[in-house]
Amino acid sequence: MDIPKGTTKDDVKARKQIIMDFYAQWNAANPSKRIYNIDLQNFIYVRFLSIQETAEHASLRYNSTKAVTYLTEILELATIKSRTKPKIEISNQKRFEEVIIMEYNKTSLGKIKLTVGVLRGSKQNIQYCITAIEKTTTQPARTRNS
Repeated sequence: MDIPKGTTKDDVKARKQIIMDFYAQWNAANPSKRIYNIDLQNFIYVRFLSIQETAEHASLRYNSTKAVTYLTEILELATIKSRTKPKIEISNQKRFEEVIIMEYNKTSLGKIKLTVGVLRGSKQNIQYCITAIEKTTTQPARTRNS
């Protein structure tokens, strides 16, 4: 699979299509649309919202698009980093009672962030979004003394 690496509108659009196509194939291969997560000791379900949200955010960067192709591995092996309340200003999060931030370290890509929403009522864990965490430098910017 050839994923465009650029930042043009066409590159982002192409990556979005790659993500949508990947999920279509994944859903066909995984009719239960769920994967058991070892750390949560529960299933994480993939829904239309998962595809919509991930395609929107992960298509913005090559590494995030690439990360989506490891979906099964991420859903199974990601570990819990924090639990927060959903952002009420984001309409897609209104149905959640809690948001779980999870991480998975992929050797070829680095850290991948998996956001899981816990549905009100059913308590079902829904994969909300997957993005690669950009490598950040911890060194402060140097200034030149003249």
